[in-house]
Amino acid sequence: MATVLSYFCPCPRGLEAALAEEIGEIAKQSGTLKVHNQVPGGVHCSGQWSDAMRLNLHSRIASRVLMRIAHRSYANENHIYDLALESKWEDWFHVGHTMRVDVTAIKSPVKSLEFITLKIKDAICDRFRDREGERPSIDTRTPDMRVSGFLDARTVTLYLDTSGEPLFKRGWREETGDAPLRENLSAGLLRVAGWKPGVPLLDPMCGSGTLLVEAAQMVAGIPPGINRSFAFEKFINFDEAEWHAIKAKVASPNVVSDALIFGSDISGDAIVMTRNNLTRAGIAFDVPLKQIEAQEIKAPTEQAGILIANPPYGERIGVRGDRAQEPDELAAAFFSAFGSTLKSRFAGWTACLFTADLNLPRMLRLKESKKTPFYNGAIECRLFRFEMVAGSNRKA
Repeated sequence: MATVLSYFCPCPRGLEAALAEEIGEIAKQSGTLKVHNQVPGGVHCSGQWSDAMRLNLHSRIASRVLMRIAHRSYANENHIYDLALESKWEDWFHVGHTMRVDVTAIKSPVKSLEFITLKIKDAICDRFRDREGERPSIDTRTPDMRVSGFLDARTVTLYLDTSGEPLFKRGWREETGDAPLRENLSAGLLRVAGWKPGVPLLDPMCGSGTLLVEAAQMVAGIPPGINRSFAFEKFINFDEAEWHAIKAKVASPNVVSDALIFGSDISGDAIVMTRNNLTRAGIAFDVPLKQIEAQEIKAPTEQAGILIANPPYGERIGVRGDRAQEPDELAAAFFSAFGSTLKSRFAGWTACLFTADLNLPRMLRLKESKKTPFYNGAIECRLFRFEMVAGSNRKA
């Protein structure tokens, strides 16, 4: 019977439920992958070794796929060293592989995470030295293997990262505008917004096109990890034939006559970047793009859909008006006009705006139907949802 392995898939804070739902969908291809509990910042799951490959290939929302190596209670730093020393790292990688160690903690009594990081690194190196007479080299920039330690108040868990580079690095992005959303956050926002292929989608402030590219790849059926490499390809037990078989099950990109995905931005450079990123992401169908002010847009289809955007804020809004005005004045004028556009031209649509500015509904003069908290890195944000039913959501 194949060994059942435990995995932890971290994700942007606020997307845990969306990631659990996505892993459940990936599990339908497997038969052995099972979703367990959600915790702040990720989802626990389990499955066979092949399921790690499936998760890396197909998950749009996970940041990484971490495989649990060891778990134990601890009372001091030496207990953590002992756990790392006893773990069979040689089952997964060679002494010739480079490595790095990262440690995170919640409510841990240890005084220094840097010291714990050093203890784990020393234990792994000591194990290889005792067994093979040499130690793995440390490479903090581009290691072959990444070991992650997680400490809570009483227990320590050691993971081996199967992903390598974080999963939001899809391999298609070469051009970015100001403050682009990460790809996995964008994919999660689309899911939380309720968008599905076949529903019209408009991003009127598309920047370098991350939301549009993620949506277009979903329509095309292109897995997010199809054009990149992963750390597991360097593992001792890596089965290249099995990996090729998993990728071979991916169908050719869907032939789409009308994807119903639309984008616009005030910046001509942004439109060029979006077009280039769509091409690099393997999108063969047309995604209509237009250079236009957001407050001048019109609904691109008679069928109601979802408008989603990460509006500019602070200095980023300066490109949209008179630079002699203060950013606050510019923002107030811009969002007031944009709110009027939504009310007059997007009846029946749902508008979902992702922002760190909690005053956005007031500036739009709209009442949100829902606000979902997220973290964009360390920045607390909200996804505000507005149901654009004519005349019913105006603020007095």
